[in-house]
Amino acid sequence: MRGAKSAKWVALAAVVALAATACGGNDSDSGSNDMNKGTADPNGILTAQLSEPQNPLQPANAKESQGSRVLRTIFAGLVDYEPGTGKLVYVNAESVTPNKDSSVWTVKLKPGWKFHNGETVTAKSYVDSWNWSANVSNNQTNSSWFQDIKGYEDVHPEKGKPKADKMSGLKVVNDNEFKIELNSSVSYFAYKLGYDVWTPLPTGFFKDPKGFGEKPVGNGPYKFVSWDHKKMIKVRKFDGYQGPNKAKNGGIDFKNYTTADAAYSDIRSNNLDWIEQVPTTALTNYKSDLGKRAIDEEYSAVQSIVPAFYTSQFKDIDPKVIQGLSMAIDRDTITKTVLHGSRTPADSFVARGVIGYKAGALKEQVSYDPAKAKALIKEGGGVPGNKISIQFNADQDHKPWVDAVCNSIRKATGVDCVGDSKPDFQADLNARDKHQVKSMYRGGWVLDYPVNSNFMRDLYGSKAAGNTSGYANKEFDELANKADKAATLDETVKLYQQAEQVLAKDMPAIPLWFYKVNSGQSNKVLGKIPYGQDGDPIFTDVQVKKK
Repeated sequence: MRGAKSAKWVALAAVVALAATACGGNDSDSGSNDMNKGTADPNGILTAQLSEPQNPLQPANAKESQGSRVLRTIFAGLVDYEPGTGKLVYVNAESVTPNKDSSVWTVKLKPGWKFHNGETVTAKSYVDSWNWSANVSNNQTNSSWFQDIKGYEDVHPEKGKPKADKMSGLKVVNDNEFKIELNSSVSYFAYKLGYDVWTPLPTGFFKDPKGFGEKPVGNGPYKFVSWDHKKMIKVRKFDGYQGPNKAKNGGIDFKNYTTADAAYSDIRSNNLDWIEQVPTTALTNYKSDLGKRAIDEEYSAVQSIVPAFYTSQFKDIDPKVIQGLSMAIDRDTITKTVLHGSRTPADSFVARGVIGYKAGALKEQVSYDPAKAKALIKEGGGVPGNKISIQFNADQDHKPWVDAVCNSIRKATGVDCVGDSKPDFQADLNARDKHQVKSMYRGGWVLDYPVNSNFMRDLYGSKAAGNTSGYANKEFDELANKADKAATLDETVKLYQQAEQVLAKDMPAIPLWFYKVNSGQSNKVLGKIPYGQDGDPIFTDVQVKKK
């Protein structure tokens, strides 16, 4: 039932928009095993590809897809989203209700929920979790997600130690009810509550947060079993789960692969039940290789290349230079040839399928025009050093398109361009977080909630957790704040569309294309794997065949 939510930076190269359509090869294909035949085993174990999570498994400490993929099986939050529509669905919440101006929200919980250790999930479980996660002393990568709550600045000051250990805006009413007072109105606040950061924590967490991150205890459909680092993470069905999305299988073995080719080899031979992404080298033939086991599914994410604005190269750059680099990229040709039609050129900072996506929000900036590109770079003072590099993670198949983008830039403008590979996604993210990117980096962003603010404020806001580039624009921040305070969701969305035009001038990133799941499954899965709007399988709905 999990739909739209996900975790920030994605490891993949893939993609496009939103529509629940999947297709594969014909019945005569060698890999076209009849997946509709067989009987489901409620205790069958699913095997799925995973890269090593960047951080310990703490709900507020994952802004990347790998750690979040595991956390979402172990934890359940207040709300979720209906796949395809983005409609709010209550999970642990009975209701989430705003006051007249959406500045105070009342949450009522469904009673009787338990953590995997038998402890009752209460309003205090949420409030304590959020207070700890927001506290600057605890160094959680997604702590800024709590900045809307009154008193956030007391637990997370810009400088120095916290003045308090609790946000004044959180009040426990009773075991099954609490209130959230915000600094100002946020019309879409209920949507934000579907992200991983808002899940509850048991009392044992606070005694040993570091140890908990290695052996988490959640309240979700699966319970944690083990983590053999860089090899495998195991979770198993939690029989006491009270949510609407109970697992239809016995659990998941998340297997680590160092290359996309190795994972693809295992999916072809049915030694892996789900692959995250078909390698670029196999895009032309994976449907014939896998037959009905091939997956071709749209979802809401966008890939970009992002300047590191803290570097001497981009610190005081004229936006014309970045606009020129963008116009030097022949997206149409690259998506049709190198990526074999598996992506769609981006025309917005916001992914398709998200509330507020506006087709053509970016026009000239993403149109291939070598002459204009060269002229803009010259007008802007040129690229310092006349050379850029694009950082990417080598454990996914990014090199072919990075090389193609670099070739396009080099040919159109004379600016030299090279790839800068990191061994895996964890190393890539660490370099970003530590401000060690030399020039530019690959950015892949998947929705956390289906509103356009998630692709703008949470990426380009000067204090946003997802902003690892050092970009800051006062006009954008002010427009985003105004949008958040709007009386209705419609007004919020329209104001963020205005804010997107500020980004269009600054180009804090160069959108390349929209994502798509080009994946596969084994013949051990009964029927087609269902997908959410975040491009991940809805693991609880996957059925494994009896042997």
